[in-house]
Parts: sequence; C-alpha cells; structure tokens
Amino acid sequence: MGCGKSSVGRRLAELLCCRFMDLDDVIVEREGRSIQEIFASDGEKGFREIEKTALCSVISQHSHTPQETHSYGDVIILSLGGGTVITQECAEMVQENSVCVYLRASVDTLVRNLQGEAEGRPMLSGGENLRTRIEELMTLRSATYENVAHEIIDTDGLTVDQIADRIFKSIADSSKSVV
Repeated sequence: MGCGKSSVGRRLAELLCCRFMDLDDVIVEREGRSIQEIFASDGEKGFREIEKTALCSVISQHSHTPQETHSYGDVIILSLGGGTVITQECAEMVQENSVCVYLRASVDTLVRNLQGEAEGRPMLSGGENLRTRIEELMTLRSATYENVAHEIIDTDGLTVDQIADRIFKSIADSSKSVV
C-alpha cells in the first residue's frame, strides 16, 4: 500500500503493450460496492475471501503456459492489494501462476505517499499514528512479500517510469515467461 503498484503497473502495461488490471477494481466491479463498504459489512476476513475468489477468477481467465504465450499482449499486469498474498491460498496462486514483483519501499516513503489517505484505506483506519500502523503492517507482511516475490525492486528515490523500466528490462533480459 503506497508503494506505487497501480501507477507502475499501468506504466509497465504500456511498455509491454498489454492489459493492466487492479485486483481491487475487479472486486469493486464484481461486488457492486467499494472496498471500504466490504470491510465495513464483511470485515477483513470476509474481504479476504472475496479477494481470493476474485484472484482465482482473474488467474484462471488470464493464465498461459509458456507455449501459449506468444507475446506480451497475451498477458496482463495485475496489481494486487497490499494484503492479498497474506492469505496462503492467494500467495500460492500468485507464486505458481505469475511473475511476482515486490515493489519494496521504506516506511518513510510509504508514510509520505499515504499521508492524508488513511480515511480511504481500511487497513490504515483505526486512529493509530500512520507511521506506527505502516511499521506494524510491514513487520507482519514483509517476510511474506519477499517469499512470494520472484523479484524485488527497492523503489525509494525512483520514479514510476524508472521502476517500470527496471521491470521491463528484467523481463526482456530473462528467459522467464511472463504470465
């Protein structure tokens, strides 16, 4: 949350001439209600179940074997919510069916990027100090992010274009299939 996943994902999709999707947008469209409304009515546990179902659907609709992938246009760039891979089943789906890139940002960067946005983000609401809440979430999540990721990019001090270019070059320079 706040590391630039959606902005970088959109830019990377432009570079690869492929489709960009944000999992939160998929959830909102499927459910007909906002993420905040889902959290308010179903709680985090209910949201994670909805998220898992949406992720499974997106992956099943868009996954390709290396033999089926003929160009980058055949794939999607999918931006996940900050807590998606915390659910074991989601972590396994992502690890097995994608090239997962962890955009790692320092707490200082995340605080700066999320300043004034806690109201619209259920995982940041609750009245705690923003820095304290981000530190708490990163303590809980960073090891999982690192374990699920196929690649880690430290984003501090980089622009959206620079981050997208690094991912693009990594994909172009590797023999990995992008799925």
